[in-house]
Amino acid sequence: QVQLVESGGGLVQAGGSLRLSCAASGRTFSMYRMGWFRQPAGKEREFVAAIYWSGGNTYYADSVKGRFAISRDNAKNTVYLQMNSLKPEDTAVYYCAADVSGADFRYWGQGTQVTVSS
Repeated sequence: QVQLVESGGGLVQAGGSLRLSCAASGRTFSMYRMGWFRQPAGKEREFVAAIYWSGGNTYYADSVKGRFAISRDNAKNTVYLQMNSLKPEDTAVYYCAADVSGADFRYWGQGTQVTVSS
């Protein structure tokens, strides 16, 4: 089992920045990759960014490329999402997720609200 706790959400004006954090505990020794997803109100959850725990390769949704950056601190078992140039359409509940098998994101955090005002 892996437990995930997100923090760092809030209200920001368009053009501003926020940094989300996600601390992992439990079965972190087998971590394969971690990711961020988001779910706008009334819409389906969508992929935002992910990072491979070994090597640190990253990949992003087209909608956030060049604006968001995912990073990790292996020693702290923490993943971050630096969000810059925020837009109102970035408003959503942001979820952290962990993949320990290489197959899927099986573990999820409780979510943190990000609201971008115009």
